[in-house]
Amino acid sequence: MLKVGLTGGIGAGKSEVSRLLVEHGAVLIDADRIAREVVAPGTPGLDAVVAAFGEEVLAEDGGLDRPKLGSIVFADPERLATLNSIVHPLVGDRSRALEEAAAEDAVVVHDVPLLTENGLAPLYDLVVVVDADPATQLDRLVRLRGMTEQDARARMAAQATREQRREIADVIIDNDVPLDRLRSRVDEVWAELTRRAHEPRRSPRGQE
Repeated sequence: MLKVGLTGGIGAGKSEVSRLLVEHGAVLIDADRIAREVVAPGTPGLDAVVAAFGEEVLAEDGGLDRPKLGSIVFADPERLATLNSIVHPLVGDRSRALEEAAAEDAVVVHDVPLLTENGLAPLYDLVVVVDADPATQLDRLVRLRGMTEQDARARMAAQATREQRREIADVIIDNDVPLDRLRSRVDEVWAELTRRAHEPRRSPRGQE
């Protein structure tokens, strides 16, 4: 098994890269999706979030009002840290269970938005960073996701810098390119990942 950490700034196009890797046969463990699951209605995770932030973060249907919670935490680093301290351990537990269920020769791709910020690179055999110019990220967030420019900039500022992400990368995928060129680059990366997956097992980064 090859454990790959996939990350990139918000709006860099990481989801598209993960989709292409799955087409090739990767086992995807999506931290964002898991983060939604662990705070679904009726979960201990949601109870903990409400205890920390109040019932104002609940929607009328009893689920989490994500825009409301986002407006609170992305403007306040301390409150963001509080949210992360609740959600991240739950995501880690679920991710480990999914990884243990994968085949021995699988390429397991962990899609982790905050991999850089949380110092998680040593957990993986290899880190892939999806990279885009900050202006490209901002345009995508405003034009494709419907964010205000202020909200988009706040979310970008809450993450690691482009330089910090590139520093921990073993492989960089440039996504300031048309889709056909992105697809070709992902093809190249997949060939490298499968080659490494069949090499003799090595310790993850930081444990060698």
